[in-house]
Amino acid sequence: MDLHLRGKRALVTGSTAGIGFATALGLAREGAAVVVNGRTCERADEAAERIRKMVPGAQVQGVATFVERMADKRGADFETMEKEFFEHTRPSSLLRRFATVEEVANMIVYVCSEAASATNGAALRVDGGVVRAIG
Repeated sequence: MDLHLRGKRALVTGSTAGIGFATALGLAREGAAVVVNGRTCERADEAAERIRKMVPGAQVQGVATFVERMADKRGADFETMEKEFFEHTRPSSLLRRFATVEEVANMIVYVCSEAASATNGAALRVDGGVVRAIG
């Protein structure tokens, strides 16, 4: 099946096992460039390697590797890369840093709770408070 994902890039969180891994694998099979992440750089890199073995020619990287390569291309370290990203690519971010896994998990736990009863069904993002315009 061709879902026309070639040339697309996908970041799949929690992608070292289970549903996340299966999602990353499926996207790679459809030709998307996939960035996987997990609790450790080692797990992310291992998941990326497993996908490469299952999908010859797949473009897949662990998230740490992805950011490190971007930083290397610019002759910078992770902290500098993060700072540049939020200054130039996402200047409207209120948080001005990458969200932590705990912050993403907090949103998931909230949505599962009764406190979110009026929120369920909405598209929710953990993006650090990107503000396109204040009106």
